[in-house]
Amino acid sequence: MAYLQFRRESEAGGVGRFYGLVRRHWEHLLEQVPADCALCRGKSRGLQLCDACRLDVTRSMAAPTLRCAVCALALEQPGCPDCAARRPAFDRVIAAFDYAAPGDLLIQHFKARHRFSHARMFSDLVAGAVLAAKPALPEHTIMVPVPASRASLRRRGFNPAAEIARGLAPRLSFALRPELLVRAREGVRQTGLSRAGRIAGVERLYECPYRVEDAVIAVVDDVLTTGSTLDSIAREFKEAGAASVIGLVVARTPYSLQV
Repeated sequence: MAYLQFRRESEAGGVGRFYGLVRRHWEHLLEQVPADCALCRGKSRGLQLCDACRLDVTRSMAAPTLRCAVCALALEQPGCPDCAARRPAFDRVIAAFDYAAPGDLLIQHFKARHRFSHARMFSDLVAGAVLAAKPALPEHTIMVPVPASRASLRRRGFNPAAEIARGLAPRLSFALRPELLVRAREGVRQTGLSRAGRIAGVERLYECPYRVEDAVIAVVDDVLTTGSTLDSIAREFKEAGAASVIGLVVARTPYSLQV
């Protein structure tokens, strides 16, 4: 099926627009509800971090740190070790914060302790990073979450990337098209694998079942470590005709913490 035909069918009718209006109204109401900050338990609203904790979590991204222009890795000196090892197929990464204290605790609670409500907070943090990024992403950007394995879905009960994307799309007014990326096989867990093992483990793990001619694709995930998953996905999308592929992630792992 051609991508343009798929897009017309997806956007036909008013059901999607009605759902979007209801969701935006619900989000506005939720923003007014008092809640505890996920880090300090101080006063906040709408399941978000308090202002002080938000600043602490995103501080390193806001600092004038030398970073790779492609994968957003914090660098001690010019030259990215991740991109030098293998030139990535993706064009750019935008991350809300570095995978370091105190933000790493939020990720761990979200994935290991099933703090499902953190998805909304992460969507808001990533949206803030995207809106502040230069150059800005085009309005016709299509958002696609990284599909989870069946084992991961059984273990957690939800797909972290999909839940973040679900809250992120309306904040950025981007189309959300999870059908554009599927898992070709189950693969193995990447946690604990070496760099070479990560690259080999995601080879042809995902596929795009549609043509996406000249599309700008934003791939959503929770954490980017070596970039092997995003690289594999970007290669699939570009083979399917995408003009560019951008990674939108909650956290970017420092090189010192990579296996």
